[in-house]
Amino acid sequence: MIALAVICALLAAALFAAAAIRQHAEVAELRVPGLRAMAGLVRSRGWWAGTSLAIGGSLLHVLALSLAPLPVVQPLGVFSLVLTVFFARRVVNRRVLGAVVLVVAGVTGFVTLAAFAAAATSISTGAAESVVVVGLVVAAGVWFVRASCAGLAASAAVLFGLGSAVVHAAASQALGTAVLLGVQALLLLGAGGVVLHRAYAAGPAAVVVGTTTVLDPLTAVAVAALAYGEAPKLTHATALPAAIAVLIALAGVRVLAGAVPHTHSRAEENPVPEHPSGLRVLIGADTFPPNINGASFFAERFARGLAARSHDVHVVCPSADGPARTEQRDGYTVHRIRSRAVPFHRDYRFCTPGGALKDVAPLLERLRPDVVHVQAHFGVGRALLEAAAERGVPGMATNHFMPDNLLGYTPFPRRVRDAIARWAWRDLLRVYRDARIVTTPTPSAAEVLAGIGFDRPVQVVSCGIDLAHYPASAVRPAGPTMSVLFVGRLDAEKNVDQLLRALAPLPHVRADLVGDGTRRDELEALARELGIATRVAFHGFVSDAELVRRYAEADVFCMPGTAELQSLATMEAMAAGLPVVAADALALPHLVHHGTNGYLFEPGAITAISRWLAELAADPDARARMGQASRAIVARHDIERALATFETHYRTLLDLPAQTSIVQAA
Repeated sequence: MIALAVICALLAAALFAAAAIRQHAEVAELRVPGLRAMAGLVRSRGWWAGTSLAIGGSLLHVLALSLAPLPVVQPLGVFSLVLTVFFARRVVNRRVLGAVVLVVAGVTGFVTLAAFAAAATSISTGAAESVVVVGLVVAAGVWFVRASCAGLAASAAVLFGLGSAVVHAAASQALGTAVLLGVQALLLLGAGGVVLHRAYAAGPAAVVVGTTTVLDPLTAVAVAALAYGEAPKLTHATALPAAIAVLIALAGVRVLAGAVPHTHSRAEENPVPEHPSGLRVLIGADTFPPNINGASFFAERFARGLAARSHDVHVVCPSADGPARTEQRDGYTVHRIRSRAVPFHRDYRFCTPGGALKDVAPLLERLRPDVVHVQAHFGVGRALLEAAAERGVPGMATNHFMPDNLLGYTPFPRRVRDAIARWAWRDLLRVYRDARIVTTPTPSAAEVLAGIGFDRPVQVVSCGIDLAHYPASAVRPAGPTMSVLFVGRLDAEKNVDQLLRALAPLPHVRADLVGDGTRRDELEALARELGIATRVAFHGFVSDAELVRRYAEADVFCMPGTAELQSLATMEAMAAGLPVVAADALALPHLVHHGTNGYLFEPGAITAISRWLAELAADPDARARMGQASRAIVARHDIERALATFETHYRTLLDLPAQTSIVQAA
């Protein structure tokens, strides 16, 4: 009899798996999985097909329960998880397979160690009635509690386990009592079905089935042991392994919940239409406006530029205030996903890798981009590259990361910061393995990646600059004072204090500082201490139009920062026709040619800054000549050239011929 019960239970599991896939496909269309919305399912043939399969599986399961003890039959439902995962082939990956192995191994181990040691006993009506009461309490409680997919599935599993326990008790009773218990069991199983459908609407079928696969038999075994006396005959040698098997199965469900993405199908809000021309590009940005920094500005300008060249562009980035939302901007779409506040910086938010993966995976399923292009290796970038690799979507990465740009906000001592920086570089190497092409803005930035052990060629592609947006002033009249402009964050790695100290011996030079940051109060105090407060203006963040005007009215631009992978602000100043005095560090020597369009100084050499500013203040003709040279040098960084280069990389990733894949801008 036990052998026949096992066969019936396995066949029932197969039918339950097919029913789960069919019903999930229908229920996933419900945006609000309430009773009224579910009532509409009765008009769906697909739902009825799934329900018919579930009924067939239930009949076989009832037959199995009548032939063998409850702890023998109920755990065999694990077979339905295996079939559910493989029926839904699009979610199969290494993490999912590993989770399935954990669940199957845990449940199988428990059955081997405990369930077959159980013996059938006579079950009292009172014990069965107690199970019914517990089930009704669970059903009433879950209806008023808002829960996640896994929480709803767990509640449904408990109701199914209790219902099966009542069915098992009914099989050993007289006809009248059996019918009464059967009706009560149907109430529990029906309540479990309603909760199960809510779980289907809230998450992937594999997660729902995995949760019920584990908790359903555990509930049944607990009832058999506590209420029916069908306790597994565990010994001291088998009790601990049995408990470990249960923990393994639960761990598998936990992994499965994080490994399988939830995707809506036809009912997805704002479905993405097929794009008539160009490519569909999904940009992953861990910083995006309103964040103010070079990587953020590049990502925004890059998305706008690709959209202008007839591509369908989408950006996924952290929400600026926490909750997820979607925005339309200048011809492209921004998908802001759930974010958290950065402890050491009030103006930034970040996404955890796990949270970002849950959000970007369904986004990838819905958008089906031709290529993904991430701008960092943090939460959004790593999640997007991982999800793209699992789906066979080609991915590339552009690196804007320098540890000093982030660690300057932390209160850690230098030794701790250095250790964190080394770890961050190693982490970057791991994440960018999923990127088929990696680019960086300058040769020096590429050398940095080579220096940390990146063992693949890195393509150098400038971030680009819109030259026409920063017209050079036709005439810069000479006046009694010379204006030095700085644009950027007022943070540690920008070294603005060096510029202020260099101004102290130059009474005929004043400074305009555009930007804000963590060191502004210190810099204002330093200006007062040096006696130059009347010659230093702190403008804070300004509008784009105001920024363009500041470039046009300045005489010289100064960039003392030492963590510039390209320095968009320096490029903007050069486009506006300004000579530049800059630190001889990282990317700045690629822009500033000493004696041609400005001067370079050793980082920290304040007297050198003073010297070069004094020479430029005394020679208006040299300023004009160097300004013209700046425009000629930065012309190589025109944004259209950069966009075309990135398009070439996309075509390489997609194996598309150059002449047919892109609609070029005029």
